[in-house]
Amino acid sequence: MLALPCHARETDPDDIASLSLEALSNVRVTSVSRRSEPVADAAASIFVISGESIRRAGASSLPEALRLAPNLQVARVDARNYAVTARGFNSAFENKLLVLIDGRSVYSPLFSGVFWDAQDVVLEDVERIEVISGPGATMWGANAVNGVINIITKGAGATQGTQVSASYDRDLVTGSVRYGGALAGGLRYRTYLKSSGHDDIGRENGSASPTGWKRSQAGFRADWGQGTDTATVQGDAYTGALHQQGTRDIRIAGANLLGRKSIRLSGGSELTAQAYWDFTERNQPGAFIEHLNTIDVQLQSSVMLAERHRVVWGAGYRQAFDRIDNGAAFAFLPGDLNLHWGNVFVQDEIDVTDTVRLIAGAKLEHNNYTGLEFLPTLRLAWKPTGSSLTWASASRTVRAPSRIDRDFYSPSNPPVVGGVPRYALAGGPDFRSEVAAVLELGYRIQATPALSYSVTAFASDYDRLRTLEPNTRGPGSVFSNLANGRTRGIEMWSTWEAAEALRLSAGFVAQHVRTTTEPESRDASAATGLATSDPSNYWNLRASWDVARGQTLDVLLRHHGKLSRPEVPAYEALDINYTWRVSPGLDLSVNGRNLLDSAHPEFGGGANRSVYERAVGVNLVWRL
Repeated sequence: MLALPCHARETDPDDIASLSLEALSNVRVTSVSRRSEPVADAAASIFVISGESIRRAGASSLPEALRLAPNLQVARVDARNYAVTARGFNSAFENKLLVLIDGRSVYSPLFSGVFWDAQDVVLEDVERIEVISGPGATMWGANAVNGVINIITKGAGATQGTQVSASYDRDLVTGSVRYGGALAGGLRYRTYLKSSGHDDIGRENGSASPTGWKRSQAGFRADWGQGTDTATVQGDAYTGALHQQGTRDIRIAGANLLGRKSIRLSGGSELTAQAYWDFTERNQPGAFIEHLNTIDVQLQSSVMLAERHRVVWGAGYRQAFDRIDNGAAFAFLPGDLNLHWGNVFVQDEIDVTDTVRLIAGAKLEHNNYTGLEFLPTLRLAWKPTGSSLTWASASRTVRAPSRIDRDFYSPSNPPVVGGVPRYALAGGPDFRSEVAAVLELGYRIQATPALSYSVTAFASDYDRLRTLEPNTRGPGSVFSNLANGRTRGIEMWSTWEAAEALRLSAGFVAQHVRTTTEPESRDASAATGLATSDPSNYWNLRASWDVARGQTLDVLLRHHGKLSRPEVPAYEALDINYTWRVSPGLDLSVNGRNLLDSAHPEFGGGANRSVYERAVGVNLVWRL
């Protein structure tokens, strides 16, 4: 269930990596039920990447850290873009996965996906990343179709003192400074500065892919209170320049501010209120300039109605003020649009017997484009012993339309014939939500003190998937919903403490993703870059070895099956990271990436696609 290294060592005592394998099953997670529960009790396919695992693997960015989750498909598109998904439908514009950073959604309403080139944190400050494969719509809303990634950073109390980190490899240079302190009244805080730069990388035809980038970010977090009454205020601001073919750099900038207050009431009930503001700016020459302000407020309560009866309920409202200056190639019309999402949800958990738990929940969510959406789920969990759990679920989830589905037009200034603009490509005014019905059956067990494993089978049927069809009302093409799909698969992972100083982990996903179009469809989406591409299988093997006191060696071997459209050959990649704790406050790491070949592609077609070369880097972390 968890990507974690070996036995206890000289680490932050709050880090879950210092726990034994057996104790890890009691690590508490919050993403499945929006309340704290042991991962062993979570009735969902959840994998937890600990902060210590990220450090030991030598991951250089959030997408690279996500490669540690066996239930995620992570493919690099170029120097700054990634295709990340669970259970299929991957593309550079993936749109069925919800990503959160400390409770703040980083979803873009332009395409229902994530601009990975604008997301960053100080990786040493990550406490854990909870990765759910499968629907999470009842708890998290529309767009949590195939999974949820919840990135959770450490509390300010766990990051006291000064830390300086720097890393270098052939393409990427990163440096950060973080300082944490305390004030009267129990307030703990930290502030940080981080700057990174990535060179352009090579293409398969030998030319350079102008997708390098530079980004700088600063932020803070303050926590106070403990036990029954806690509060958090945190914020970040960033700016960056992203290389783009044939133009000046894409300029990005953003800032966010989040506040959260939690109160634990008598009887085990808990009340949480959260609000955040998020601003993003993306100035993409030849395309658009977007200024997006988002306000989000949430209220949630977890109530014990009886000894065997718990209810989690809540409501939320998000308003986004999207302001776009359109370029010549394409346009989002209207350029200025206010978007809203309002929701109420409830999830009821009843302990039917000492070993059987029934979970039923539903969310009603309203959006601009399709109105009210119904997102129900039903789960049944059977825990005959303290070390094993069998669970099953049935869920309905949707992907609500994004602006690209409804408001996209190309070119921006089309010829007008008879008073009618003749767009070559347009959003579909009748585009509806994509819908998925998902069945899951899972089993996890701590078989022995040294062995745990998890297996989940899933079957998903998708209706009204996006297609690009000839415009029946005029020239050009429009987005429509004339495709269906189905996925069948199994995902499994296991961890074995082979010796006191050696932990071995393995993950495997086999899936069959099939999409079909309606008889009247003339889908042309494959020509737009919006088509999805998925392997039939992918797996990883990981060894975490405590070589000696203060020395660790981690090896990650990962395999991705071939992609068919566009075709990408199957490949294996080997990453190694060695860390030497030179002194209690100083870590020095040496890592090697993609060691099995000189270069390979991971996503995209044609001779212009990017390839990733063998690389060696160093990383230094100094805690003062």
